[in-house]
Amino acid sequence: MDQEVKILCVDDEKSVLKSLERLFLDSDYEIITAISGDEGLETLKNTEPIQLVVSDYRMPGMNGVDFLKEVCELRPDTVRIVLSGYADTAAIVEAINEGQIYKFIPKPWNDDELKVTISKALEHYFTNQRNIQLTKELEAKNMELQEINNNLEKLIEERTADLVIQNKILTASQNILDSLPVGVVGIDPGGLIVQCNKRGVEFFSREKGNIIGMDRMDSFPEEMNEFIEKLIINRTVTACIGNNGSNVAVKGVYMQYSNGQEGVILVLDEVADDE
Repeated sequence: MDQEVKILCVDDEKSVLKSLERLFLDSDYEIITAISGDEGLETLKNTEPIQLVVSDYRMPGMNGVDFLKEVCELRPDTVRIVLSGYADTAAIVEAINEGQIYKFIPKPWNDDELKVTISKALEHYFTNQRNIQLTKELEAKNMELQEINNNLEKLIEERTADLVIQNKILTASQNILDSLPVGVVGIDPGGLIVQCNKRGVEFFSREKGNIIGMDRMDSFPEEMNEFIEKLIINRTVTACIGNNGSNVAVKGVYMQYSNGQEGVILVLDEVADDE
């Protein structure tokens, strides 16, 4: 127990209080005494914390059960024990059944049994306190997890909205490229064809199908691949190249941005025979 243990003993007989003080003289408990229920309540209000209250049943003014009910309202976590003679057993058992009192100890008590009861009562108190603390920590963790979940849902919604916008932009960009009267082809540094608009597909995929995702060496004629090799060296090249029985005017540029994006961009336009 890291916390200092304080036990409030209430009895109108000072001899009983002296006996309780002597009983726990060698313990680590601090024994606080009061000679009436009113004095006990005042002590309880001005002393923090008091883990255990032991009260006599027969006291003038306020009996022990009524006093401990007041204690329950004032300090619900405090463990409550009542001392009494056997004549009061029925009334005290009723109070125990109502949940106001932890245990009834008959007078005269056995010192060893009383010590064991006090020890178990304090163990009960600290177990409850630990459970309360764990419950609070669990509630805090649940609130934290709920907040993380809410933030995650919000982030997903934002990302989803961003993806929808990006998809619209990509769709619009592709539609613009497909509407151009010239072919546009994009090739990454490794030779993978990553972009090809509708007109570009018409130039190169009459037999191979859509060439996006294919290697340029397998998709383009030899003359076109030689053109790309020169382009990689010179950065910008223009030429007229034969392709499937027709001549194609090709202009290429090597794209390179500071963000690391780079590759080859080709613009193709079919040359009329009279040209």
